[in-house]
Amino acid sequence: MEFFMQEQGFSTETGYGTLQSCGDEDYGFRPYQLLISSIAVCSGGVLRKIMDKRRQTVHDINITADVTRSEEGANEVQKIHLHFIVEADNITETKMEKNMELTRKHCAMVQSVKDSIEVTETFELKG
Repeated sequence: MEFFMQEQGFSTETGYGTLQSCGDEDYGFRPYQLLISSIAVCSGGVLRKIMDKRRQTVHDINITADVTRSEEGANEVQKIHLHFIVEADNITETKMEKNMELTRKHCAMVQSVKDSIEVTETFELKG
């Protein structure tokens, strides 16, 4: 990826269009929003693949991310709690616990930050 300085922030071209990023959300996505999105969406995508492979038909996955940032220094992200609301067939609490364990193990974004950001996950089954 290549990033170009703009009057406000930076931009990059992707196959889906221009991605604008800036510390001021009036001009683009804030960097921490992209970080949190990457972790949440990676986890959700991995979870879906795992459930498909385990023949658990997924109808819907909703993810909320609660973020704790430092109040001192660089305001860095310290903790991310992901809560998954899952609607699927052929699923139990026990199967879902195993799904979450595998998701954490195979999500590249969670593994990339595991030594610097505490990432926790919970889930609830819907329907």
